[in-house]
Amino acid sequence: MLTEIRIDSLGVISAATAQFHEGLTVLTGETGAGKTMVVTSLHLLSGARADAGRVRLGAARAVVEGRFTVDDVNEAARTEVGQVLESAAAEADDDGSVIAIRTVGSDGRSRAHLGGRGVPASVLADFTAPLLTVHGQNDQLRLQRPEQQLNALDQFAAETVGPLLRKYQVHRRSWLDARTELLERTARSRELALEADRLKYSLTEIDAIAPEPGEDARIVDEVRRLSDLDSLREAAATAHDALAGPADAPEDGSGALELLGAARSRLESADDPALSAFAPRLGEAIAVVVDLTTELSGYLSDLPSDPGALDSLLTRQAELKSLTRKYAPDIDGVIAWADEARTRLDSLDVSEEALTKLAAEVDIAAERVRTAARKLTAARGKAAGKLAAAVSAELGGLAMGKARLEVEVRPVPAGAQDSAPLTVDGVDLHAGASGVDEVEFRLSAHSGAQSLPLSKSASGGELSRVMLALEVVLASSDHGATMVFDEVDAGVGGRAAVEIGRRLARLARTHQVIVVTHLPQVAAFADTHLVVDKSDDGKGKVNSGVRALTKDERVIELARMLAGLDDTETGRAHAEELLETARAERATA
Repeated sequence: MLTEIRIDSLGVISAATAQFHEGLTVLTGETGAGKTMVVTSLHLLSGARADAGRVRLGAARAVVEGRFTVDDVNEAARTEVGQVLESAAAEADDDGSVIAIRTVGSDGRSRAHLGGRGVPASVLADFTAPLLTVHGQNDQLRLQRPEQQLNALDQFAAETVGPLLRKYQVHRRSWLDARTELLERTARSRELALEADRLKYSLTEIDAIAPEPGEDARIVDEVRRLSDLDSLREAAATAHDALAGPADAPEDGSGALELLGAARSRLESADDPALSAFAPRLGEAIAVVVDLTTELSGYLSDLPSDPGALDSLLTRQAELKSLTRKYAPDIDGVIAWADEARTRLDSLDVSEEALTKLAAEVDIAAERVRTAARKLTAARGKAAGKLAAAVSAELGGLAMGKARLEVEVRPVPAGAQDSAPLTVDGVDLHAGASGVDEVEFRLSAHSGAQSLPLSKSASGGELSRVMLALEVVLASSDHGATMVFDEVDAGVGGRAAVEIGRRLARLARTHQVIVVTHLPQVAAFADTHLVVDKSDDGKGKVNSGVRALTKDERVIELARMLAGLDDTETGRAHAEELLETARAERATA
């Protein structure tokens, strides 16, 4: 719900603030006072295109600020609004309300803010979409569009049409996916067959070499080791001989072990206890040297004795390099590529049997879509008559007593290059996201008149009343918490104006309704009456402001609207009578 709006330097309005409440709020004022600027400000908060020409003359920019609450809307709207706020990192105020701001510079540049965050204007549109519906003097033209008429019918029959539409959309998505795959496989069968052959050849090559994970790195280390084999053998043998003595004459006593043994014997045989105390330490040194000698012997025995071992490793390394040159930088990458290739190859079954199987799956999916589409069309056809009757009944009280609305549901033929053709009952139709139907509202303006599409049969005033009648009928829908109408009563008067007021009051039972009107009969039904005042600063510059009327001020304003009778007792008496009549009418509405 919209709770407050502040306008700075927009059109004739220098600065104005207005509070909005539940129920029906009307805005009145003299011609040119700036009533439409309030609607323009709401359009800006809804993400509409900014117009520098709307900026007040002499001002650097115009600013519109709106405060919204979301506690009073349905759960779906709250969820949608919450997602927008989260994606924009916007925050609500402490009281739970959210502030939206739109700034329009005199140079035409526009900025938008939501919940304290700078956002694109499109985000404002997403935020206000479930909260605010603005019917400006030109917005009723949307009702002429077929997609809007289809949406209105689906909204009217949401309980029956909604589940059928969702089921149709699920089946349609599966059908389109399967159909796209079949078309791709059929059209690219030769290309896919070549790809399959290439994958098979590559996998055969890789499997023949059979690389193991990390094998290339291990071979590099082993080749480096074998390349230094002679020097390694010489170093290990020299060290071994130095410890154990030469292998060909170990008894010559030149090895470290023999020398350490001799030293220990001399120390042990000494009579001096201090000298013989060194013998155990020599024993420890001998044990270390013995262990080291054994390990060196093992190292020498482990060194390859086959002179062809290095050549075998180099040959294996060349095989692995032939794979890394083609498929990946290393062997682990080659193995991963092979795994992906096998998966891809499994999906490239282009055999006749595979295509036949896939075509059968497409036919089954198409039948599901066809069945869902028939049920959806039938539900819409049943709802169309009810919607037409309900709107026609409402038009009867809006100075269009002889008018009749017809709601026609008809199939949409498939085009020559249709992206989603579906044969239903022998006819090729376009299976769109909303079904195989299109909806057209046709209006018969009076008895005996031919029913024609709204775009050809309805004047601007009639179109406004058709929209009002439709909104009243759809009032049980929770599409928007706030509805704004700009001069929906254009071109009517007398009893028809009273009927418009009654219907707006009825709509205000389930929605917040804001109406810009010039008819006192409509204004009399308001719960809250705001007036846009115009003043002249004496220098030829006009300024307008918005204020709420008290009960007495409301009588005066209604009297003014009654042909300018605000300064006469007769006019005020007439205004009071009109207010009393509206109260009585609202009680029975």
